[in-house]
Amino acid sequence: MKKVLMLLANGVEPMEMAAFTDILGWADLVGDENIELVMAGLRAQITSTFGLVIRPNHQLAELDLDAFDALALPGGFEPSGFYEEALSEPFLAAIRHFVDAGKIVASVCVSSLCLGQAGVLKDREATIYHQVGGRRKQQLLETGARFVDRPVVRDGNFITSSGPGTASEVAFLLVEMLSSEANATNLRRIMRFPTPDARWYETPQVG
Repeated sequence: MKKVLMLLANGVEPMEMAAFTDILGWADLVGDENIELVMAGLRAQITSTFGLVIRPNHQLAELDLDAFDALALPGGFEPSGFYEEALSEPFLAAIRHFVDAGKIVASVCVSSLCLGQAGVLKDREATIYHQVGGRRKQQLLETGARFVDRPVVRDGNFITSSGPGTASEVAFLLVEMLSSEANATNLRRIMRFPTPDARWYETPQVG
């Protein structure tokens, strides 16, 4: 049995959250390794990017982080207040806890900035969502990360990605790292998710 904490900030993007929820849920149901996903936030109720009200199962302060094997971080939007919580010290401290324990941290889109601000991406390869003028890229570089212009980037136990459309790929890679490539491949088949061709994995973001 593997256990994953999905940490949600106010202003989280629903699609990115749903990718972890569905794919890890299916993995627990029909995969060859049980994977329990636990949702937590910094408050009892949060509002997503597009107004969906979410009540996480737990608040972060209630949980024993040592009980988890991996951390999943969906991204969100600045106008929705995402960074107010996602860059707060309790959020960043949770990230450091997982990294210090040598556990997997899987982030989608702009949540790689949370890893950078937590100080755990120094000299590591990572990516982030493109923004006109390269603002997010520059912010990531300022944390000491080495920016790689690819949809999904893995560096050891870190997964980062470049946008909401990559969320399912991050979730499948997380399943693979928690169990096996065969398990993740079979899960794709059962869920009818296509495997992107090699060009997709090498395609840079729009400049």
